[in-house]
Amino acid sequence: MALTPAAAEKILADNFAPWVLDLGLTVDSVDGRGAVLRLPWSDRLAREGGGLSGQALMAAADTATVIAVSAARGGFVPMTTVQQSTSFQRAVLDTDVLVRARLTKLGRRMAFADITLTAEGSDEPAAHATAVYALLG
Repeated sequence: MALTPAAAEKILADNFAPWVLDLGLTVDSVDGRGAVLRLPWSDRLAREGGGLSGQALMAAADTATVIAVSAARGGFVPMTTVQQSTSFQRAVLDTDVLVRARLTKLGRRMAFADITLTAEGSDEPAAHATAVYALLG
Protein backbone atom coordinates (compact mmCIF):
# COMPACT_ATOMS: atom_id res chain seq x y z
CA MET A 1 0.00 0.00 0.00
CA ALA A 2 1.47 3.34 -1.08
CA LEU A 3 1.81 6.04 1.54
CA THR A 4 0.37 9.42 0.54
CA PRO A 5 1.82 12.78 1.60
CA ALA A 6 -1.28 13.30 3.77
CA ALA A 7 -0.72 9.96 5.52
CA ALA A 8 2.95 10.88 6.00
CA GLU A 9 1.92 14.21 7.55
CA LYS A 10 -0.26 12.24 10.00
CA ILE A 11 2.73 10.06 10.90
CA LEU A 12 4.62 13.27 11.70
CA ALA A 13 1.79 14.61 13.85
CA ASP A 14 1.21 11.34 15.72
CA ASN A 15 4.75 10.08 16.36
CA PHE A 16 7.19 12.93 16.91
CA ALA A 17 8.11 14.99 19.93
CA PRO A 18 6.64 18.50 20.13
CA TRP A 19 10.04 20.14 19.59
CA VAL A 20 10.46 18.21 16.31
CA LEU A 21 7.00 19.34 15.22
CA ASP A 22 8.08 22.91 16.05
CA LEU A 23 10.54 22.67 13.13
CA GLY A 24 7.51 23.02 10.84
CA LEU A 25 8.47 20.14 8.55
CA THR A 26 6.00 19.29 5.79
CA VAL A 27 5.96 16.34 3.41
CA ASP A 28 6.41 17.34 -0.24
CA SER A 29 6.39 13.80 -1.66
CA VAL A 30 6.80 10.12 -0.83
CA ASP A 31 7.39 7.01 -2.89
CA GLY A 32 8.34 3.40 -2.25
CA ARG A 33 12.01 4.20 -1.56
CA GLY A 34 12.04 7.65 -0.06
CA ALA A 35 10.56 10.96 0.93
CA VAL A 36 11.09 14.66 0.40
CA LEU A 37 10.36 16.94 3.33
CA ARG A 38 10.49 20.72 3.47
CA LEU A 39 12.15 22.48 6.37
CA PRO A 40 10.82 26.05 6.26
CA TRP A 41 13.20 28.90 6.97
CA SER A 42 12.79 30.35 10.44
CA ASP A 43 14.90 32.89 12.27
CA ARG A 44 14.27 30.73 15.37
CA LEU A 45 16.34 27.95 13.76
CA ALA A 46 19.23 30.21 12.76
CA ARG A 47 22.53 30.15 14.58
CA GLU A 48 24.82 33.05 15.29
CA GLY A 49 25.81 34.47 11.91
CA GLY A 50 22.38 33.86 10.36
CA GLY A 51 22.76 30.36 8.90
CA LEU A 52 20.30 27.57 9.60
CA SER A 53 21.60 25.58 12.59
CA GLY A 54 23.18 22.19 12.14
CA GLN A 55 20.95 20.81 14.88
CA ALA A 56 17.83 21.71 12.86
CA LEU A 57 19.30 20.14 9.73
CA MET A 58 20.23 16.92 11.56
CA ALA A 59 16.78 16.65 13.12
CA ALA A 60 15.20 17.20 9.70
CA ALA A 61 17.37 14.46 8.16
CA ASP A 62 16.48 12.05 10.96
CA THR A 63 12.77 12.82 10.62
CA ALA A 64 12.84 12.45 6.82
CA THR A 65 14.38 9.01 7.25
CA VAL A 66 11.49 7.88 9.45
CA ILE A 67 9.06 9.04 6.77
CA ALA A 68 11.09 7.28 4.04
CA VAL A 69 11.06 4.00 5.99
CA SER A 70 7.34 4.41 6.65
CA ALA A 71 6.74 5.01 2.93
CA ALA A 72 8.67 1.87 2.02
CA ARG A 73 6.83 -0.20 4.64
CA GLY A 74 3.39 1.21 3.75
CA GLY A 75 2.94 2.82 7.16
CA PHE A 76 4.63 3.68 10.40
CA VAL A 77 6.40 0.97 12.38
CA PRO A 78 8.34 1.47 15.61
CA MET A 79 12.00 2.23 14.81
CA THR A 80 15.01 3.92 16.32
CA THR A 81 18.08 5.68 15.02
CA VAL A 82 21.21 3.54 15.38
CA GLN A 83 23.64 5.85 13.60
CA GLN A 84 23.57 9.19 11.79
CA SER A 85 26.50 10.97 10.21
CA THR A 86 26.13 14.48 8.82
CA SER A 87 28.51 16.63 6.79
CA PHE A 88 27.76 20.33 6.37
CA GLN A 89 28.85 21.79 3.04
CA ARG A 90 27.43 25.33 2.85
CA ALA A 91 25.30 27.66 4.90
CA VAL A 92 21.57 28.01 4.31
CA LEU A 93 20.41 31.61 4.55
CA ASP A 94 16.82 32.87 4.39
CA THR A 95 15.38 29.96 2.40
CA ASP A 96 13.60 26.64 2.89
CA VAL A 97 15.53 23.38 2.78
CA LEU A 98 14.43 20.33 0.79
CA VAL A 99 15.34 17.15 2.67
CA ARG A 100 15.55 14.13 0.34
CA ALA A 101 15.82 10.79 2.13
CA ARG A 102 16.39 7.71 -0.07
CA LEU A 103 16.63 4.21 1.32
CA THR A 104 19.70 2.38 0.11
CA LYS A 105 18.74 -0.88 1.83
CA LEU A 106 15.62 -1.98 3.63
CA GLY A 107 15.71 -5.26 5.49
CA ARG A 108 13.40 -6.87 8.00
CA ARG A 109 15.24 -5.40 10.99
CA MET A 110 17.50 -2.65 9.60
CA ALA A 111 17.17 0.27 7.18
CA PHE A 112 19.95 2.35 5.62
CA ALA A 113 19.39 5.80 4.15
CA ASP A 114 21.17 8.53 2.23
CA ILE A 115 19.87 12.05 2.88
CA THR A 116 20.61 15.19 0.87
CA LEU A 117 19.64 18.60 2.22
CA THR A 118 19.49 21.36 -0.39
CA ALA A 119 18.51 25.00 -0.08
CA GLU A 120 15.45 25.60 -2.23
CA GLY A 121 16.49 26.91 -5.63
CA SER A 122 20.01 25.49 -5.41
CA ASP A 123 21.48 22.43 -7.07
CA GLU A 124 24.32 22.22 -4.54
CA PRO A 125 23.77 20.31 -1.29
CA ALA A 126 23.95 22.28 1.93
CA ALA A 127 24.43 19.06 3.88
CA HIS A 128 24.62 15.31 3.37
CA ALA A 129 23.74 12.62 5.90
CA THR A 130 23.63 8.87 6.15
CA ALA A 131 21.52 7.03 8.68
CA VAL A 132 20.98 3.51 9.97
CA TYR A 133 17.75 2.54 11.70
CA ALA A 134 16.71 -0.50 13.69
CA LEU A 135 13.15 -1.56 12.84
CA LEU A 136 11.44 -2.66 16.04
CA GLY A 137 8.09 -3.81 14.78
